[in-house]
Amino acid sequence: ALFFHFGNAAFHGMHEWLSMVLILPFVLHIWRNWRSFLTYFKRLPMLLALGGSTIAAVIFAWPALTDTGGTGRGGPPQRVVFQALERGTVSTLAPVFGHDATSLTAALKEKGLTISGPDDSVRTIASASGKSSLDVIGAIAAAHR
Repeated sequence: ALFFHFGNAAFHGMHEWLSMVLILPFVLHIWRNWRSFLTYFKRLPMLLALGGSTIAAVIFAWPALTDTGGTGRGGPPQRVVFQALERGTVSTLAPVFGHDATSLTAALKEKGLTISGPDDSVRTIASASGKSSLDVIGAIAAAHR
């Protein structure tokens, strides 16, 4: 169900907890069969399977592991969108929410936010107002025409 994004809210927590519960049988199985496992690890097919699995894991994880530029590759799309909104200025976000820069600036001031002008970013407004960026974006969304 998780792979097909069906009922994520119900299955995500269940998946995590069942995974935690299954750790105990896994550990007991390894402990009970340790000598047999050592025999498998000495054979070529097991070494090839482990090597292939490791290479596949690195290939799939590489984009997320090497994202040092903050581009958001591999992250949730909603987080990337939020970061873009957070960096945006009032003048660039105003048309998205049906305003011009002046009217959105006035609307944010009416909501009690500290803003010096339309070139202020959401982060700047948030820190000047003692609010979070999420609060400022919420105020901008509430001012939507």
